[in-house]
Amino acid sequence: MMPKTSPVNYRNMSIPKWIVARASACALFVGFAAILGAGSEPVAGPDPAILKLTLPKDIPWKDNGAAATAILAGDPSKPGIYVELTKWHAGHMSRPHYHPYDRYIYVISGTWWVGTGPKYDPASTTPVPAGSFVTHVAKGIHYDGAKDADCVIEIVGMGPATTTPAEKK
Repeated sequence: MMPKTSPVNYRNMSIPKWIVARASACALFVGFAAILGAGSEPVAGPDPAILKLTLPKDIPWKDNGAAATAILAGDPSKPGIYVELTKWHAGHMSRPHYHPYDRYIYVISGTWWVGTGPKYDPASTTPVPAGSFVTHVAKGIHYDGAKDADCVIEIVGMGPATTTPAEKK
């Protein structure tokens, strides 16, 4: 017959720190392996019928020398909303002009320089730093671009997006 033993009270046991450290390290390793998918097939991306994803390397930039543009959504030449990226190259600005509809611009990087009125005067332009938001009011005469460094802006507007020259010489 076996002697009676009392149950072990684990709450009052002291576990050596090295055991706790090793167990924690193993748990972290297993957690990271699960997150990174170690030893498994690559995780499929989002369902393109639900979420359309374009990585920076796949953005369709078209460069015209003064600026590069990429249409992210819509078509500026047709009725409806569009989203466009414009990368103004250093030393390039538009001449005074206006658009038929309001346009909403977010400065993504660099400094965008803006001026208003029909007289082209780059020295009088205002610097608009990254993180700023600007509204081009419909039919408001303006000009803009980059001075010492490139800048990237995002433009959201309604098409058709025409540009009407309005420079006063």
